[in-house]
Amino acid sequence: MTTAAAAVAAAETTVTTDDGAALAVTVLAPLGTPSGTTVVLAHGWAAARRVWGTVADRLIREGHRVVLYDQRGHGASAPGREGFTVPRLGADLGAVLEHVGAPDAIVAGHSGGGFAALSYVTSGPRELSGLLLLGTAAHDQDTPDSEVRMMGSALFTRALRRPALGRKLLGQTMGKGADRRALEVNRQMFAATAPQVRADAFRSSRGMDLREPLATVRIPAVVLAGAADRVVAPALGRAVAEALPEARFEELPDAGHMLPLETPQEVVRAIRELADRRRG
Repeated sequence: MTTAAAAVAAAETTVTTDDGAALAVTVLAPLGTPSGTTVVLAHGWAAARRVWGTVADRLIREGHRVVLYDQRGHGASAPGREGFTVPRLGADLGAVLEHVGAPDAIVAGHSGGGFAALSYVTSGPRELSGLLLLGTAAHDQDTPDSEVRMMGSALFTRALRRPALGRKLLGQTMGKGADRRALEVNRQMFAATAPQVRADAFRSSRGMDLREPLATVRIPAVVLAGAADRVVAPALGRAVAEALPEARFEELPDAGHMLPLETPQEVVRAIRELADRRRG
């Protein structure tokens, strides 16, 4: 049997944005000519490319070219001269799409990565083949000062670096019965994100309301929300789907906020649906 590693062509690259941010990008594809489309995956706050590991593996097996990148300041990506804002992150996504030559990709955005995707599609006419939005919202993301301060505190960082305590502190980000390995991956990513980046990220969505411009976005879309999401309420995902002319909404029973880790099979199923609509 051919192993997954032997069947994949991988390339690491860096995208430098117009404000000097250096975005770390991984491009994965089945050997030979990919039979599917390009799928670009945008992670949320205090995460990194690795959150998509299982999703990316399954997409490659289905013939897709997969692009993963670390948001500015996260993972291996460096911040730029401009502040950490939702419009800036939408522009970063555009820079990645241009760099990999895939203006017609399917884009999947989780949580803050969903904010970036929504900002991108509402900032001008786009050629995307599909849009998958996971545990995200278009409005009502005014993180209180107390939470922003906690995200940037040294005490919270030290707590996150203790495995058992860190998993407990982040337990509310997942549904009951979440896999312990998924909880640990989430903790490691959160702990590895610089405190100032965490604070800036959670502050960045204050005042955001993209519902009105979404009415002009004619891109096939699927919006998934975990029924047990205590970070971004499922009703906010439903509001995104209602604002988009060509979207459907689905609530996943028992799932929490971290859908790429909790329900990778549902993420892949939704991307498959969008790819089928593109071919049809």
